[in-house]
Amino acid sequence: MNEKPYLSIVVPLFNEEGNAEELHKRIVEACQKIGKSFEIIFIDDGSKDKTAQICQTLSPLKFIRFRKNFGQTAAFDAGIKNAEGEIIIMMDGDLQNDPNDIPLLLEKMKEGYDVVAGWRHKRKDTFMKKFFSRGANLLRKILINDTIHDSGCSLKAYRAECFQDIDLFGEMHRFIPAILELEGYKVGEVKVNHFPRIHGQTKYNWKRAMKGFVDMISIWFWRKYASRSLHLFGGTGIVLSFVGTIILLWMAVEKIFFGASLSEKIWPLVGLFLIMVGVQLFVSGIFSDILVKNYYKTRKRMNYNIKNISIR
Repeated sequence: MNEKPYLSIVVPLFNEEGNAEELHKRIVEACQKIGKSFEIIFIDDGSKDKTAQICQTLSPLKFIRFRKNFGQTAAFDAGIKNAEGEIIIMMDGDLQNDPNDIPLLLEKMKEGYDVVAGWRHKRKDTFMKKFFSRGANLLRKILINDTIHDSGCSLKAYRAECFQDIDLFGEMHRFIPAILELEGYKVGEVKVNHFPRIHGQTKYNWKRAMKGFVDMISIWFWRKYASRSLHLFGGTGIVLSFVGTIILLWMAVEKIFFGASLSEKIWPLVGLFLIMVGVQLFVSGIFSDILVKNYYKTRKRMNYNIKNISIR
């Protein structure tokens, strides 16, 4: 722990007093077998049990304690920002991930991958949890279409450089590989073990599922239209305004040439509504385009990522 670590093991904990000590033991044993320098980072996400007290007795350990419960994504972000290793390993604190699978992730990284995700091909969860997870995976494939099977598995390995310009919010820790794919990083996966939860209670519920869905929509937008939001909003606005204009012209022709009464018809209102919505969408597209450009400008980066530059 005195030298700069090669591995940083980042683990968020929330009310895991029955798992923290045993997990720390398993991580230490697994890392010692690997034979590389390492650090272990536990983040107490506002636990109300004895998790913090137990962690303060463990060594070696870098222990981060939140003032209150901010969520798993915030805990992962804090761990990442305090990690010093070349490779960052993330995993859950409920003993369902196996630290002995870490060598599998590292071996896969030797093939040139920047990110390697675990795939719980034989999950040991309840039926309802697996049901919601499969539904989320289906939506993820439709909206994001990333290259991994199991975004919900927290056991993943990342090169530290992946997080130079990444900040995590909401429930976005599940979609880190998808976000990094957007930046051009190479993502792979390996099959890993998964154990049933023995101590404590699952933190997954419908609220987290809903937040995850909203974050998925956000990533879909960034994946498809981050650098061309005007194409989405402006293009849709032009189409709606055009349809609205055609409807009004049609109503005008009926009124002028055929003497039709429009007082009882809804189409003039539909035409006006479509034109108004179209104009609003077009204006929103212009504003969002300005905001996106300012986003990249203030971060002093562009919507591309350079891997390296060679001069011969």
